[in-house]
Amino acid sequence: MKTDKGTDEPLLPDDLRELWRHESTRSTWLRPGDWYHPAVDALASAVLEQRDPTAAAHGLGHARGYDGVGITEALDDLACLYRSTGRAEPPHTVVVTFCAGWADAQAAGSVPATCLDAESGLPTSDYLSVRLAEAYLVAARTGRPVQDDHGLILVDVATGELHPFLRMARAAAVGAALLETYGHGHPMATLGGGAFAVLVRHDGTGADLRRLREQVERHCDALGLGADVLRTPARIWQRALPDTHDEAVQALTRAGRG
Repeated sequence: MKTDKGTDEPLLPDDLRELWRHESTRSTWLRPGDWYHPAVDALASAVLEQRDPTAAAHGLGHARGYDGVGITEALDDLACLYRSTGRAEPPHTVVVTFCAGWADAQAAGSVPATCLDAESGLPTSDYLSVRLAEAYLVAARTGRPVQDDHGLILVDVATGELHPFLRMARAAAVGAALLETYGHGHPMATLGGGAFAVLVRHDGTGADLRRLREQVERHCDALGLGADVLRTPARIWQRALPDTHDEAVQALTRAGRG
């Protein structure tokens, strides 16, 4: 591997890091002053020494997500590393583990208050739309159909017009059921009109629909909510993601309108 000076001397990790920094800040990175993170060195060393880079890629992805770097900017920066070594694109496994680290950091963080629904305590559909966009972007980068890795869980408990207090109680019960079933690792949202959605991964971490139904019933019973307040039984189903992000957003909009 040649250095940027065109010699045949082998690159050192520090050399690769600076080539990577130059390539990224020239073409991709929005704020050059915050590009460096110690996880950069770990990944550069693994790639340069031809060791398995997946753990280091996960670490850098997590660092980028924790720092609030968008998934597009983070993936473009990762590609700059591999271009600096003369390769066209990062390997598929590196992209997947990098994105997993980024998503883990995002899931552990808090959702901005402006994206939260006051009744259910869940994010709004706008927030879920952003997370869906990230899933489609990752799918495009890896060359895998988005349906291979993700799906939507939809919940509909609508029964008609309700007093605001009862509507709020119903939303709070379903929100608590979703959080207890899936935790904060899966993006979820209220869609309005008694409808809710969760973006799940097909990796064994998505709880089954029976458990979700049991949690919805338990939380509604605890608040004394009966058939006059929510659809019984609640409609809970899984659907495949459509081919495009726009179609996915339209599907959420239709679900919210009943």
